[in-house]
Amino acid sequence: MDLKLEVVPMPVSDVDAAKAFYTEKVGFNLDHDIEPGNGMRVVQMTPPGSACSVVIGEGLPLGEPGSVKGVQLVVEDIDAVRAAMAERGVPIGEVQQLGPEGAPGSRFCFFEDPDGNMWAVQER
Repeated sequence: MDLKLEVVPMPVSDVDAAKAFYTEKVGFNLDHDIEPGNGMRVVQMTPPGSACSVVIGEGLPLGEPGSVKGVQLVVEDIDAVRAAMAERGVPIGEVQQLGPEGAPGSRFCFFEDPDGNMWAVQER
């Protein structure tokens, strides 16, 4: 039986500001921005190359803005990804070696969205 993680909820205080941050600065693709009614708005975005999306919105039970910590993006070249994000204005930290030098998967950097939701970027 497959169990596929397809959507991660990301609670934000300002949907338009978060949408701009994730699409214009981080580089996610906008899948849809819809208002199905009853005060609900659903914005779904997907990181390039990912099968899993992020959803933000209004009228959704997503939790408190800034409460998500540790969602991880896995990349082939962390230095290039970090440089591109920094160039687009993402407040991203320096690359850190968090395991033995040369060990696969031991290089990370971190950033937060405007609400304080924390992301990790890991080099494969």
